[in-house]
This record gives sequence, structure tokens and C-alpha cells, in this order.
Amino acid sequence: MRRPSHPRPATLSGRLCPHTPRQLVPIENTADWGTPPPLPSLPRTFPDASWLLSTHLIPGALPRTTPDIPPVTLPAWTADKGKWKAAVQETAQDMVSVRYRQWSGEMKAPGSRKPLWACLNRYRRRDLSREEEIAGITLLFAHANGFPKEIWEPVLRSLIEQHEATHSTYRIAEIWAWEAVNHGDSYLVNEENLSGIYDWQDNSRDVIQFLLHYLPSRVAPSDLPTHLIRLPDSDAQERRALGLTERNLVGVGHSLGGGTLARAAISEQALFDSLVLVDPIIRPYPTQGPLVYAATMKLTVGAVGRQSRWSSRAEAKARFLASPFFAAWHPDVLDTYLECGLTEDADGGVKLKMPGIHEALTFTEVMTTYDTWDLMDTLDVRIPLKFILPGRDTENDEGMRAQLAWRRPENASNVIIPEAGHLIAQEAPVQLAEELNTFLQAQYGSVSSRL
Repeated sequence: MRRPSHPRPATLSGRLCPHTPRQLVPIENTADWGTPPPLPSLPRTFPDASWLLSTHLIPGALPRTTPDIPPVTLPAWTADKGKWKAAVQETAQDMVSVRYRQWSGEMKAPGSRKPLWACLNRYRRRDLSREEEIAGITLLFAHANGFPKEIWEPVLRSLIEQHEATHSTYRIAEIWAWEAVNHGDSYLVNEENLSGIYDWQDNSRDVIQFLLHYLPSRVAPSDLPTHLIRLPDSDAQERRALGLTERNLVGVGHSLGGGTLARAAISEQALFDSLVLVDPIIRPYPTQGPLVYAATMKLTVGAVGRQSRWSSRAEAKARFLASPFFAAWHPDVLDTYLECGLTEDADGGVKLKMPGIHEALTFTEVMTTYDTWDLMDTLDVRIPLKFILPGRDTENDEGMRAQLAWRRPENASNVIIPEAGHLIAQEAPVQLAEELNTFLQAQYGSVSSRL
């Protein structure tokens, strides 16, 4: 099925930030952290039995971009709806006020040095051949704000199925699903060390730390340790200059994940072979009005006031299905979220792995999105760039997505999924997988090869 796309605008938007885009803070050596933490959740199996699933931890990048400040606390719940609404609004406004202090340079304290860990899932073929190890691609998926790394699994299953159904000839050697330090299992590991402020640049830096120092040099048909082994600094220096010489790395990021993968690729251009950005949060600096848009403020307020606990997963599912937000999701994605986005609590019920307060903190960080917009025209033109964008709920974007799709016009393409809103991975995983399959076949397929 051929889907529509955004044609090149008559006039392309340029850089809009009144400041020079921020550079990423240099990453220091975090090799000596003492005893690493255990995984917080039980092992799982991937529904497709031809693939093996394992979960791993790596140290986050230090120092952090922002200082260690006391975490924000949720307001005390009250049955008085008016008081509750006012308390939620005040908490959200306090978060935004902290942001403006950061952006104005008032935060003079050094970046936090508390240890943090990033969690990743690795998916590999049981019958991986030597030829596939060498010639296959490595996929790195990065999630949207508020979702665990496993949210990609319905897309992965559909991609594998469509690869076979369409007789595609590219090879997938390995798949990694990234999880930010304040999401999912990563949050459960880091809860005590997370700051009351979060900068998206640190998600980019953590990804860079993984790619430079912890991703094995080549795909291997064997198990890896839970705590991935840090590679020699000489390997990282070589990767920075020459890239991953024994891998073809394809970054696939949605929303937060798309914006921060793009920022990582801009900083370390040798590492990525191609990028697929699924409605990434990359935005132009506002020419008028507040830096934190009204729409962003609405998302922040919603996250602060979000229900976070239920008596059981069955109750949670019933509540989710009664909500238009969740009811629009593909059933497989909702089931994955119920399994992997929730965890048991001390009272016998279930709760969100990532509390709404940290989702809200992540929403308020908009400066990285503005910096990345300005820097997109510096992304190396050798990197094929594919945008997968929504066709629904875009009435108020004022042509922003069309401009973004052509922000770096060389070696770039875009496609619109008409039936999906911003949450493409949740609402349209099959259609998203179709577009991924088409892109990967065009870039990496051959007549003679077969997965």
C-alpha cells in the first residue's frame, strides 16, 4: 500500500534559536562503580519462538547535564475535585518554573554524579548464521515518553512477519530496545538516585555511552552477560572516528526516542548507518509566547494527575479500555503495556513502573527539541533519514511536520500514516512495521540474500 507524504514546502524553515545550540556534556569514565544492581523484573520470552530475548544493564553517562535537586512530590490526593485540580496545576507549574531557572542559567550546581543505569532488551535469532552475523543489520529502538522498552514488541513481531510475507531480502542480525533511565525497569533500578529535573540530552548521552563503550563489536550467536562489559577506550575512539565497522546500525526512535536518537546521531555521526524517526519531538524555537507550549503544559498536568495504582491488572485494563486515549491502541500494544509497564506493589495491587511525576518532568524539557531542530541541517547527508508521521490530530501543527520532514532535505524521505495520531507505535504497529520493512528492504535488501 502506497501512503501519502509531505511534499517539499515552497520555503524551508531555518534555524530559530536565539542562542547557540547546546553541546552535549562530555562523558567521563564510569567503569568503577562497584557492585552493579540486579534486574528488577523476572525474565521473559519473546512470543516468536525463533527469537531469544535477554535483558541487560549499562551505566548511564556521568556527570549528568543537570544538578541533583530534590525530586518533586505528588500532591496529596483529595476527593475535593477543585482542590485536587488546583494542587495538580500548582505542581506542574512548579516543575516548569524549575525549567526556566535552568534555561536562564540560575542553576550553578555541577551535574549530578549519582550512579544511574539504563536497561536494554536484546533480541536475537536462534538460528543466526555466520553470514547473517556479518551482513545483517542491527536495529536500535528508542521509546516515547511514558512507555517501557517492551512497547516496541508488537512492532517487532509484525516486522518479522512482514519480512517473511513479502520475501524481503535484507537480514536482521540483532535488535536492541533501549530504555531511558527514568522509565520502566530502568526507573525501578534508579528510583533512589533520580533527580528532580531531567534533560533529554542525557538520554542522547546514555545512548552514545552504549554505542561507544558497551555494544559488542560484532553480533554473536551467544548469550551476553546481564551487565554488559565495558570496551577499551581505544575501541570507543575508533568507533568515534570510523563508526561501527562490523555492524550496520539503524536507529528507530518514536517521539522522545526519535528526538534523542537524532541528537545522538548529530553529535556522533559515524555511529549510525541510517535513521527512522517516528513523529519525533523535534520542534522549532517559538517566535512568540512561552517556551513551554500550552499543549506541553496540558500533557504535564495530565501526567501529574495520572492514576498510578490499581487493585489488579484486570482492573487496570478495564479502566484503560474505558479511556479514549488507551482505547485507540492496538490490542497487542495494550496487553504489552499491562504486562511490562506495570509492576506489583507492596499492597498486592499493581502500579505504574514509571510514576506520572517523572513522565511530567520529561514533558517539561523542551530545550533539547529546539536545539535539535536547529542542528538537523548538520546531520551527515550519507545517513538516510526516514520520517514516519501521523495523519490524524495534526490540524494545529501549522505545517511544522512538513517543515521537519525537509529540515535536512538531502537523502531524506517521509510517509504519513493517515489513521494514526502521534502515538503511531501504539495505535498502528502493523502499518508502522510495513513502512519499516519497506525502508529496510530499499536500503539493505539484495537479490541474493534472504533472512
